[in-house]
Amino acid sequence: MGQELTKRAREIISKILYITIATSDRNGQPWNSPLYSAFDENYNFYWVSWRENQHSKNIKENNKIFIVIYDSTVPEGTGEGVYVKAKAQELNNEKEIENALKYLDGRINKLGHHKTFQFQDEMPRRVYKAVPEKIWINTSAKINGKYIDKRIEIKLT
Repeated sequence: MGQELTKRAREIISKILYITIATSDRNGQPWNSPLYSAFDENYNFYWVSWRENQHSKNIKENNKIFIVIYDSTVPEGTGEGVYVKAKAQELNNEKEIENALKYLDGRINKLGHHKTFQFQDEMPRRVYKAVPEKIWINTSAKINGKYIDKRIEIKLT
């Protein structure tokens, strides 16, 4: 069952272009944001955001985030999701930005669409990276004959 769940999680991550990230500021005030993203072979996630967006400011204050990638394209009651506890950061190193853009542009078949200078110095947007710490996928189970939504921890790499 573990290998099948891991395979399904990889399929969901590959299929769904938007992740939802949950952040909070230093006082614990929560914020959710849906973002176009890409990922690398280690399932690090990348996205581009304005540095003044609430989630971007929150990441500067508190790098602990939570990601949900949910396949809502399926019929009611059959949706599956991947849940990721991660640490996020704004990328400032030119090589790291270039690497992230390779994944972001490659996901939409537009390699070279973005240039590193567009995300440095006084430019308003930045590239962000989330490194997973733990990953789960949901499954169903029964308690007293009633279905519940259960999370199973998996390893993607």
